[in-house]
Amino acid sequence: MTARWIRHTFSGQDNMFSRNKSANGNGHAPRKNSVPSILSADLKIVGDVISEGEIHVEGSVDGDVRTTRLMVGENAVIRGEIEAEDVLVHGTVTGHIKAKSVELTRTARVSGDIIHAELAIERGAFLEGHCKRLVEETESKDVEPTRLNLVKDGTLGTVPVANVECKKLASGA
Repeated sequence: MTARWIRHTFSGQDNMFSRNKSANGNGHAPRKNSVPSILSADLKIVGDVISEGEIHVEGSVDGDVRTTRLMVGENAVIRGEIEAEDVLVHGTVTGHIKAKSVELTRTARVSGDIIHAELAIERGAFLEGHCKRLVEETESKDVEPTRLNLVKDGTLGTVPVANVECKKLASGA
């Protein structure tokens, strides 16, 4: 695995206590195979959280989260926008999620839109918002849009789908 620079910023403040500044000016050294940053259950952050590594949230964050990988624990609460490569939600998110890969487990509660390339939702997960496929700039305009398979009168057909709206159905529906 290649070396990564890790930078954590809480409420927009850099590490002002470092005596030895690195070449990038933030005082952090490169790390190989770095462990995830864990925001424990007794921790409440008010402000944005930014990391180039992985974050596990078990507490609460009132602010935006920008990272490579994010895991939202079962009792965790995030109120703000999330932008990451991979997001795994076990807890509560109130705000938009933008990621290449998003997974909502059965205990997840999300109120907000999800912009994704890949989306997995387990049975029992709660989602109130819109789901929209992330279209990468490198994709050709000639690529056929996502299609939805439908069966009508015993005949299989397909229709293009631009936006898919996800809503949890009431039980028994």
